Amino acid sequence: MAYKSTILITGGTSGLGYYAAIDMARACPDSEVIISSRTDKEQAAAAINKTLGQSNVVYAPLDLGDLAQVRTYAERFAAAQRPPIKALVLNAGLQFPGEVKTTIDGLEATFGINHVGHALLFHLLVPHLADRARVVVTSSGTHDPEQTTGMPLPIYESAEALAHPAPDFSASHSGRQRYTTSKLCNVLWTYALARRLAEKAPERGITVTAMDPGLMPGTGLGREAGAVGRFLFIKVLPHAIPLLRVLVGTPNVHPPPVSGGGAGAVGGRRRRGGERGYGQVL
Repeated sequence: MAYKSTILITGGTSGLGYYAAIDMARACPDSEVIISSRTDKEQAAAAINKTLGQSNVVYAPLDLGDLAQVRTYAERFAAAQRPPIKALVLNAGLQFPGEVKTTIDGLEATFGINHVGHALLFHLLVPHLADRARVVVTSSGTHDPEQTTGMPLPIYESAEALAHPAPDFSASHSGRQRYTTSKLCNVLWTYALARRLAEKAPERGITVTAMDPGLMPGTGLGREAGAVGRFLFIKVLPHAIPLLRVLVGTPNVHPPPVSGGGAGAVGGRRRRGGERGYGQVL
C-alpha cells in the first residue's frame, strides 16, 4: 500500500505509546505508523494490526540512550523514502532510582534518554516533517511546583550539570528528582522549539505541544525500580486509581489506554487537556 503520510511514536510498544499507536492507526489507516523502542518483545506492531484488522503499523528499533543509534535511525528513515511525518510523538521515558546511571555516551541516563535523545531525533527528522505536522512531547506535571504530585520538585542548574553530574550528584538529586528535572527540560525545550519554528519557518505551520498524561500506574516507567516497587506500580496501583486521585489531589490519574488516547489525538481528533480527562496540555 502506498501511504500518504507517516506517524512516528517513540516508546510505542508499551504503555501510553502503545495505546496512542492504536488510536492513531485506527484514525489514520492511510498513514504508516512506526512504533520505536529498544525492543518489541511482545510483538506490539503485530498485535495492533491484528486488533484493528489493518497492516499499517510497523516496528523500528531505537535506543535513545545511544546517540549513534539515533543518528542511524534517522539515516535509515531517510533512505527508506517514506512519506512525510505528519505526527511525531516523542514519548519514551525511563526513571532510574538509586545511584546515577549513564548512557553509552556518558550522559546521565534520565536526562540522556528522556530529553537529549529525543531532542537529537527531532532535529534529525525536521527535514522529513510534513507542513502542519504535529509534534507531541510526553512530559509530566511533576515539573510544576504548584501541582501536588507526590514527586520531588525538579532542580535545574544547567544542562551540563544534568548531563555530566558531579560525583556527589546522586546524594542531593534522587532518581525521582532526576526524572522530574528531565520533564522540566522537556517543557522548556518545547516552548523554545515552538518559538523558534514560529520565527524561522512560520510557513510550515508545525505545532509543538508538551503533554502531561497524568499519573499512569501500570506502565513500564518503573521497570528499573526494585521488585517491590515494580509489583506495586504494575500490579496494585492500577486498581486503586480513584484512591490515587484523592491522595495526589488531582483528577489527572488514568490508566494507559485513557492517557494514550489523548496522545493519539495528534493523528486525527484533537482533545485538549481537561476536557475529557485525557491528560493535560502544558
